[in-house]
Amino acid sequence: MRRSALVLCGATVVLAGAVTAVPAEAGTSLTASPALAAAKVSWKKCGTENYPTLQCGSVKVPLDYAHPKGRQITLALSRVPHTAKKYQGPLLVNPGGPGGSGLTLAGFVAGSLPKAVASQYDVIGFDPRGVGKSSPALDCKPGYFNPVRPASVPKTAAIEKANLERAKSFAAACGRKYASVLPYINTINAVKDMDSIRKSLGAKKINYFGYSYGTYLGQVYAKLFPGNVRRLVLDSIVDPDGVWYDANISQDYAFDARQKALMAWIAKYDSTYKLGTDPAKIEAKWYAMQAQLAKTPAGGKVGAAELEDTFIPGGYYNGYWPDLAAAFAAYVNDKNAAPLVEAYESLAAIDASGDNGYSVYTAVQCRDASWPRDWKQWQKDNWAVYKKAPFMAWSNAWYNAPCAFWPTKTLKPVNVANSKLPPVLLFQATDDAATPYQGGVTVHRLLKHSSLVVEQGGGNHGISLSGNACLDKYLATYLTDGTVPRGHGTADAVCKKLPDPKPAAAQPATASALTGASTPATAAQGGDELHQLLGFRG
Repeated sequence: MRRSALVLCGATVVLAGAVTAVPAEAGTSLTASPALAAAKVSWKKCGTENYPTLQCGSVKVPLDYAHPKGRQITLALSRVPHTAKKYQGPLLVNPGGPGGSGLTLAGFVAGSLPKAVASQYDVIGFDPRGVGKSSPALDCKPGYFNPVRPASVPKTAAIEKANLERAKSFAAACGRKYASVLPYINTINAVKDMDSIRKSLGAKKINYFGYSYGTYLGQVYAKLFPGNVRRLVLDSIVDPDGVWYDANISQDYAFDARQKALMAWIAKYDSTYKLGTDPAKIEAKWYAMQAQLAKTPAGGKVGAAELEDTFIPGGYYNGYWPDLAAAFAAYVNDKNAAPLVEAYESLAAIDASGDNGYSVYTAVQCRDASWPRDWKQWQKDNWAVYKKAPFMAWSNAWYNAPCAFWPTKTLKPVNVANSKLPPVLLFQATDDAATPYQGGVTVHRLLKHSSLVVEQGGGNHGISLSGNACLDKYLATYLTDGTVPRGHGTADAVCKKLPDPKPAAAQPATASALTGASTPATAAQGGDELHQLLGFRG
């Protein structure tokens, strides 16, 4: 699901001792973990061209916090150290997922905040348990998303059977390969790991900045360890009332709306794309393209399911719209599939090639909360969605379908309501598809001292440090001195959205255009880079 070019190095910090056998179901208590003898992290240089000041290290934590001296696992860490005389402590950052690597994000955040602000913090990235450079790193079934997959919409019994068998086989593979680990891959243990990181850094409290699923990590950490929170920033907010089945249903409607927004944008630039001026008719052409690809995959790679993989990123970030539109137009108008294949390889691969990320995504979501175990319930719910919002309904259903067959028992979602925190800063776009607007409203209500900053009309997922100076001013002020805006009504402050992109300069999609710039020299480039780091599917 996520990509990171960062290579981890550095020594290991031991928090507890020898390896023992792991019970089948454990690690679920909401109580604070037993005291552990924390040791300091040993940092080594591991910077890249884009992030030269990055350092790397690691920390060992218990697989099962109920048995702190039992089997240990390793968490990979990164750091951009503070340079200012005024030091405000560690700022942990997370890009979401579940399954996203946060190592490179530390470099991005440190480089994107005003220097005077970033220099006061040790910006700390981490790979949550099971992710990336942490060990063990899950990879249940390598190549699970390799093309060409069955079409997602189960219009025939054969299509439904093929997708069901895929989902069942993935869940079974995870159970066979990671039987001793899966019960402990969940949000509660991930936030206990965050507190272990705090201890290893020698900090009494942490500052935290999370995007997407990272906002749920922040909510749960604050619930379990309210006295250890100094500052808390949540951007593009998970609705805790929907964890996780209902949240995915809500996404389906929101992504369909974003796909329609793309069609309307294409209609606006008919002189460039020549697909028409009626958004509904353009959308019909898109579905006709999908039907054709189901019969004859483009380049032997892009079938109906892969087309969805390619366009779903456009629901997360409108910076991809020009290149998606160009690939769409080339296929329809010129019978040229090459740009579509290139778009798939550049965009869909960010999601689909992440076998590790998807393995952790399913492990966490399937364990965190209950999912329907009767497939008839999935059929009923997703056909109902499909009738009103067809774009991502069945694609999303199959993405999560392993949870219907998951080999572990499920936990109960955490009640994140909290009145024990210092001021908390929340960011939410009104038209965000991955974490719909209601999530920001709900969490604003549940976190008593929170302040909600809304990007009016914005549809991108992950909005701070993405080029909107209004939003970024609130972020910088809060991280400088803890000040949050206080207003009346649902939002405490409102910022205008950034303008939608304009068509690229009369050329088809290219890999360089799709993957974005390496440094945030402009607002658009900053958005490109951030959305590469956040990845897709939450």
